[in-house]
Amino acid sequence: MSDQLFLRRKWTFRAHGKQVVFVKKPIEHTTHVLMKAFIWALYLPEYPGLAVEIPIGDRYKPDVVQLDAQASPLFWGEAGKVSPQKIRSLVRRYPHTHFAIAKWDSALDHVADIVGEAVSKVRRNAPFDLISLPEDSADKFIDQQGNITITFDDIPLVRLK
Repeated sequence: MSDQLFLRRKWTFRAHGKQVVFVKKPIEHTTHVLMKAFIWALYLPEYPGLAVEIPIGDRYKPDVVQLDAQASPLFWGEAGKVSPQKIRSLVRRYPHTHFAIAKWDSALDHVADIVGEAVSKVRRNAPFDLISLPEDSADKFIDQQGNITITFDDIPLVRLK
């Protein structure tokens, strides 16, 4: 991926025949924007209506989301730090929502413990995924034109039910 991309505030990424413009806020880490882009690209085949950084009328705003016809989240993706309080609140209020948390170059054990505890206290019928993106993900999975080619086989994934 081009080093010039890191200097821009707006990045256009493409995956699965769609494209999204990601706006990097001045205080936002590059890796946070990349994690949102990778969540979008990974889950787009399953959730073709994914949107990035849109308010949904909830206390929390998802990084990546797909809503159903009643404006309830079908999929909710978070990039980076997510507090245990937020996880507990979300799984309790949205038991039918598929959640995913992406971490940058991190072991997933600690997060799996926190999420596992929260999920175990709620009757759910949707998965909760934890993914770890390797440090060289931008170079490995994004080409010079902003095309993202990444699959679940490329990264560590822990799926909790």
